[in-house]
Amino acid sequence: MGTLIGRDFIETRDFSVAEIDELLAAATELKADFHSGKATLRLPNQTIFLIFFDKSTRTRNAFEAGITQLGGHAHFLEPASLQISHGETARDTGIILGQMGHGIAIRHDLIPGMGNSYMRQVAEHSPVPVINMQCDIDHPTQTLADIMTIREHFGQNVRGKKIAVTWGFAPSYAKPLSVPQGLISLMPRMGLDVVLAHPPGYDLMPDVVAQAKESAKEAGVKFEVTDSMDAAFEGADIVYPKSWGVCDLMTKKCDAADQKEIDAIEKECLAMNAKHKDWICDARRMKLAAKDAVYMHCLPADRGCEVTDEVIDGPQSIVFQEAENRLHTAKAIMASMMRERPF
Repeated sequence: MGTLIGRDFIETRDFSVAEIDELLAAATELKADFHSGKATLRLPNQTIFLIFFDKSTRTRNAFEAGITQLGGHAHFLEPASLQISHGETARDTGIILGQMGHGIAIRHDLIPGMGNSYMRQVAEHSPVPVINMQCDIDHPTQTLADIMTIREHFGQNVRGKKIAVTWGFAPSYAKPLSVPQGLISLMPRMGLDVVLAHPPGYDLMPDVVAQAKESAKEAGVKFEVTDSMDAAFEGADIVYPKSWGVCDLMTKKCDAADQKEIDAIEKECLAMNAKHKDWICDARRMKLAAKDAVYMHCLPADRGCEVTDEVIDGPQSIVFQEAENRLHTAKAIMASMMRERPF
């Protein structure tokens, strides 16, 4: 560690593969220390502000527990209890919190075109690193844990392994696009072949898909898009079925004039989802994948919709190893980028 001090962590594509490897090495070291009971007081007396525009279990606890284990302290902040709710700007928030602590982390993921932009505005004016805990474009702390877990299971050299990133049915209005987008952004760069599968109408952001194709070309791996979940599962080493929303409808909802229009948009999205209840990860589909394939999910999974209990609780599931690694990658990011600042 040492070369990343002071950097913001907003998207994985902001970092070279060598820098991603540096973070993964730090996470592996911190995980080993955690399991051996060794203290890791890398950030004594440091403060990180955690701003959550959306709910969280794994991310919040990974950062709160992580900074404590590093010797620092976290402030959990919700916009409703801050002056953000009264119109305080990203610029002012970045300046003020940046003067009071050593890091700022933000989750802002539900509004297409807003979260990533907000974080970058905060980062532009903050004197301390800003960390993306999930935005509308990427979920970089999740995908860092994902590649860490994949390497733990398959070994450091994962070139040629196939990951199926697929949509899955969920009986809810809309979930962020950032997990599948983060996966297709990072995994080709790490040497994996990627197949993205979703029903018609559930396209990811075009620039993210274009960038993923370019990354795959540069890395010499495959990137494919299909509207067949079965086709994506065929021969896959890793399957990652995850629900996400219809981007156009999510944007339309944000621009809605009143509650009646919002309700109509949500009803339209639910009706679209209901047409694809067969997009579920079950035992039949797992048999289409490679014999030693693993099931992954960022959690929480919609049991009985995205995945059956038989799969998520079965021997091919590595979701809880994946969830634990959220702690260690969060620690690696903070320990690598936050340092004692000169006052």
